[in-house]
Amino acid sequence: MLSLQALSYLKVFLALVVIAYSHHALASSRRLAKTTSDQAATAPPTGICHTAEIIHGYECHEFHVTTADGFILSLQRFPQGKTGGGGSHKQPVLLQHGVLVDGMTWLLNPANQSLALVLADNGYDVWIANTRGTRFSRRHVSLDPSNPDFWDWTWDALVAHDLPATIDFVFKQTGQKIHYVGHSLGTLVALTSFSEGKQVDKVKSAALLSPIAYLNHMTTALGVLAARAFVGEITTIAGFAEFNPKGEPVANFLKALCLDPQVDCFDLITALTGKNCCLNTSTVDLFLKNEPQSTATKNLVHLAQTIRDGRLAKYDYGSADFNQEHYGDSQPPVYNLSNIPHDLPLFLSYGGQDSLSDVKDVQKLLDNLKLHDVDKINIQYIEDFAHSDFILGTTAKDIVYNQMMAFFKRHQ
Repeated sequence: MLSLQALSYLKVFLALVVIAYSHHALASSRRLAKTTSDQAATAPPTGICHTAEIIHGYECHEFHVTTADGFILSLQRFPQGKTGGGGSHKQPVLLQHGVLVDGMTWLLNPANQSLALVLADNGYDVWIANTRGTRFSRRHVSLDPSNPDFWDWTWDALVAHDLPATIDFVFKQTGQKIHYVGHSLGTLVALTSFSEGKQVDKVKSAALLSPIAYLNHMTTALGVLAARAFVGEITTIAGFAEFNPKGEPVANFLKALCLDPQVDCFDLITALTGKNCCLNTSTVDLFLKNEPQSTATKNLVHLAQTIRDGRLAKYDYGSADFNQEHYGDSQPPVYNLSNIPHDLPLFLSYGGQDSLSDVKDVQKLLDNLKLHDVDKINIQYIEDFAHSDFILGTTAKDIVYNQMMAFFKRHQ
């Protein structure tokens, strides 16, 4: 039997599971889709380009990029809008999704509301990235997803490998600096990369939607529970390296958590992401057919460390000796966001109802950017928006995307 301490860790892990899952989940845990845990690495039943071409009628091209540590990532390109035109030297834009989803999230609304297609129709050369471990990026030069080593990474690896590989590929393909758009974890990866002076020579500007950097003020009971936890042994207790929200182990965790009378399994979205104002039923149904996606359990542990420690740092290996081995110091290095180049154009949009990217945490991020050139930063606050409204909301085009594109034009 598990010790009381192990049971405590397990309970914390269950909370972390739901927090991560609900980061983009658009239904309660009782509506988890039934599927096998082995998502196909090739010939997926529903592809991004298939959706773009067959359903929406847009030209789409597939590419694959290999990272320095051997992961083979999928990229999709939309070179023109539905009616074509725009010339041969369009401005490239790279879209980076958040955790537990993939690039399909940019296409789940109708064409006139989906950011990827809105950008294409407005004359941009649009590229969609897919993070390692998601269904279109489940390949490696030597590792199989069934091997735990395939999942031995955190978002530090996205900063060190995935982001450089995708940005460099788009830069070389187009011969131009890119406009970068990230949502949630896609903002964290960009901010920390820029703080280390990486990719800034290939990025023309960055738009950060529902930005995630500090997570001290998550306004959920489950978030507080995870923040107070010691999470260094969670992967050992959980017993699996891949965190697959559609797989049986995670589904069982969620069912167990729902037995707790303090957990409202009928309204996890509002409880954990905030009250999204502008989602429609058809988008929710389409989301459930496509998402959520796998990530590394270790990646979720790293996110939990950010909540627990109240600072933005590289992965903590749990002991001074292990940290010394990896970093040459007993403590993991801290990402200093005030080091982001002050002349890098930044567009930040955040919501007043977002329980994950809380207003107080965004204000802490903005404090790190207080010396930014005033003509190079645009801050948008939307009182009614929560976390998913920025990507799936029916009003996001009018409220957010149009302002973002105007920002891009000012920084061509």
